[in-house]
Amino acid sequence: MIEFERYTLKNGLKVLLHYDKATPMVVVNTLYDVGARDEHEDKTGFAHLFEHLMFGGSIHVKDFDQELQKAGGESNAFTSNDLTNYYEIIPANNIETALWLESDRMLSLAFTDKSLEVQRNVVIEEFKQRYLNQPYGDVWLELRPLAYSKHPYKWATIGKDIAHIERAEMSDVKKFFKKFYCPSNAILCISGNFDSGSIKHLVEKYYGTIPGGKKPARLLPIEPTQKEFREKIIQRDVSADAFYYAFHMSERKNIGYYLADFLSDAIGKDQSSLLNIALKKEQNMVSEINAFITGSLDHGLFLITGKLSEGVDFDTLDNALWKELEKIKVEGFSDRKLNSLKNKLSTAKAFQEQGLLNKSISLCMFELLGDANGINEEIQIYNGIENTDILNFANSILKRENCSLLKINKTK
Repeated sequence: MIEFERYTLKNGLKVLLHYDKATPMVVVNTLYDVGARDEHEDKTGFAHLFEHLMFGGSIHVKDFDQELQKAGGESNAFTSNDLTNYYEIIPANNIETALWLESDRMLSLAFTDKSLEVQRNVVIEEFKQRYLNQPYGDVWLELRPLAYSKHPYKWATIGKDIAHIERAEMSDVKKFFKKFYCPSNAILCISGNFDSGSIKHLVEKYYGTIPGGKKPARLLPIEPTQKEFREKIIQRDVSADAFYYAFHMSERKNIGYYLADFLSDAIGKDQSSLLNIALKKEQNMVSEINAFITGSLDHGLFLITGKLSEGVDFDTLDNALWKELEKIKVEGFSDRKLNSLKNKLSTAKAFQEQGLLNKSISLCMFELLGDANGINEEIQIYNGIENTDILNFANSILKRENCSLLKINKTK
């Protein structure tokens, strides 16, 4: 049970406090309800660019990292299609430094041409190195627009086109900040060793006077139901032929999300999973195979990916894979297997929530979904899954007409 206190400032900032006296550290985690799905299709990559700009100086702080490091702290951030998250880990006696720094960049960035130019070049280089110049690096740039036709999930967090970042102007940056970076669109979680009374005073001191702004309305295009199998084949200079099966699945708040997570673990999480045993160990068709979900807040993807063994062709693998999927749709899993999977999953979830940072991020995530206490209820949902649930779910999504397949052929 992860205990926490929750309250909201007058400017709309949601605050979560999790006390942990066993650590000398504090985590300050700030989640903004903005991700790549909130971008315009002609100006993608801005959410991720902004993650970088947030370290380029704020209205009163020229060098964020330098000030934090002087106080013995460290920081990082990440962007997804759904959200942007920033965190600081700092000794408890220096918590005020973290709150000062984080609140100052919520108030306003420095908005200098130099910072924009520097961070734009950093992101462009990241785009090239991670997505264009790396084996299998452009998979998501190819797979997303194959699986999605309308929803903004059809572009990756890094952006749809490198030219969008190259053309980013200061006016675009300021509009993006004003719209999304405000207290009413943020969740602050402080976890660790601190005094409740003094921490509330500090939160009010540093965040209370920031203008709340207006939480942006989100009206995203609805992805139409996929009704036919889609396939794309690309040639790349890679070590092995690879495959990416993507099935549409439920949104994060739906029970189907948990069923998808459970099923993906069962068939492709590790070497003891169903597809690893059937297609790798027994039939030697693949050198690796995995199943996982994107974890998206809106309707996400259930994926089966892997690389073919030398001498195996795609058609042979495809027939064998669908044969295994049909078995699942008919048989599901035994009670013994289900209980084993539940125990594994419970252990993994409990381990994930051990660290102070993971707890802070998860509390913010569940609060974004509607209630931070969801962090304490998730295991009960997984433990309540029955074989009939798996059968119904598998039959509803593991269908060819609900599938998009990306094949990567290695150049000869």
